[in-house]
Amino acid sequence: MHDFSLYFELGWQHILNWKGYDHILFVIVLCGAYTLTDWKRVLLLVTAFTIGHSITLALSVFKVITVKTNLIEFLIPVTILVTATSNILGGKSSRPKGVQLKYILALFFGLIHGMGFSNYLNSLLGKSTNIVAELFAFNIGLEFGQIIIVTGILLISFALINIFKVKKWNWNFFLSSAIFGISFIMAAERWPDLFR
Repeated sequence: MHDFSLYFELGWQHILNWKGYDHILFVIVLCGAYTLTDWKRVLLLVTAFTIGHSITLALSVFKVITVKTNLIEFLIPVTILVTATSNILGGKSSRPKGVQLKYILALFFGLIHGMGFSNYLNSLLGKSTNIVAELFAFNIGLEFGQIIIVTGILLISFALINIFKVKKWNWNFFLSSAIFGISFIMAAERWPDLFR
């Protein structure tokens, strides 16, 4: 039980750590176009992302797949760029367009982020023999951290749209554009590392 609580804590601390803010940005932009009333859609999106990163996290930890760290570190901001672009191009409709495509993208992008999580988890595991339990606890911790991020961004959206009367489209455009800019810089900075 001690190992479970330790790896659970490491999981949520890892995703909420501002040093690894790329994962935080992805979760924010993934649900940033939605409001509290869209909670079912947001839950499906986050679940699709979780399924994706759980698959590659497990495959990477068990050494079934290996991908160059530099490639993954470049692809993570690309996933953020694509998601932010999708939000911006979604238009001003009350329901974001391409919802089904968003679920597929969230699952696919989760596969990429899972390989990023695996680099951190592999460094923690060392020669541990109880990998399955620790992997499960770490994944549950990641999910808990994601729920904190999603809850926070949905509450901010609720306050801005319902209390301060900011138009939903304006909030989505501002948030997605800001995250687009940050992720574009991240991708540009990591591009040269692909050739090392």
